[in-house]
Amino acid sequence: MQLKIDHVTIAGSRLETLQRAFAEAGLATDYGGPHSNNVSHMALLGFDDGSYIELISTLEPGQRSPWWDAHIRDDGGPCAWAVEVDDVAAETRRVAGLGISVDGPTHYARERPDGVRIEWDLAILGEQGMGALLPFVIKDQTPRKLRVSPSASVAGTALTGVALVIIAVPAIEPASELFQRVYGLPVPAISEWHELGARFARFEEQPFALAAPLDTGSWLRNRLDRFGPSPCAYLIGSTDIAATAKRLPVTNTRGWSGQRLAWFALQTASHLRLGVINV
Repeated sequence: MQLKIDHVTIAGSRLETLQRAFAEAGLATDYGGPHSNNVSHMALLGFDDGSYIELISTLEPGQRSPWWDAHIRDDGGPCAWAVEVDDVAAETRRVAGLGISVDGPTHYARERPDGVRIEWDLAILGEQGMGALLPFVIKDQTPRKLRVSPSASVAGTALTGVALVIIAVPAIEPASELFQRVYGLPVPAISEWHELGARFARFEEQPFALAAPLDTGSWLRNRLDRFGPSPCAYLIGSTDIAATAKRLPVTNTRGWSGQRLAWFALQTASHLRLGVINV
C-alpha cells in the first residue's frame, strides 16, 4: 500500500511565532483560520503536489487544546501526520479488522478568513494519539482546493511537497512490525544516522521513516520522554536542492541514504527540525 501524505503538523504555544520562523526562512505561510472546536487555529504552507505543512496553536495562549496539547504548550514542533484516503469509514473498518483501535470517522470544519467554510472527515488510528505513530486519515467533504492551494512563497519553485516524515520511536522492531501489519509493507532497510543520533528504518518508496535513539541522553530520547512516539522531523522534497540551497537559508547539503539533504536554519524556532531532500 502506497501512502500519500495529506499534511503534517507543527505545534507551538503561539501561532505568530511559528509563522515568523517560517517567513524568515522564505516559507511564508497563509493564515487558515480557527477550527470548529473554538480553541485552535492554524496557518499552512501549501505545495504544488497538494500536500502542506500545518502550523497550529491555541487561539488564546495557555488554553487546553483537544489536539496535541503537550506539543502546543511546550513548543514541541512536529506532532502529527495525515494521509489522504478515498473513504475514511472504509479505512477505519479495515484497520479495526486488524485489531488496531480506531476513533472515528469524525466530521470537522473550520472557517477561512474570507468566510468560506471547509469540511472534512478524519479518523485516528492506534492508541498513541492523533497522527502520532500511525497517521490519521482524512478525506475532504468540500472541494480540496478550498482547504489547501500552493502558497505564494513556494508555488512554482523546486520545492514539491512533504517528502518524508521521520517518526521518533523507542525501538525500531515493534514500530516496524506495526506498520508492516497495518499496511502490508516489506521489512525496512535499517541503518544508523549519527547526525540525528538514531537507529533508522526506512521503508522503500514510502513517505515515512522510523528513528530510535542510539544513546540514552540524546535529544531524541529526551523528546520521546516528553512527547512519546510522534514525528520529530519533516523533509520537504526538492527537484533542485542546489538551487534551493542558494535561495533559502539551509545548511550545506550532504549525502544521506543515496540522496542529498540539507536542514533549514530557523532562527526564531531553532528547535524545529525541518529539511529538504532531493526527489
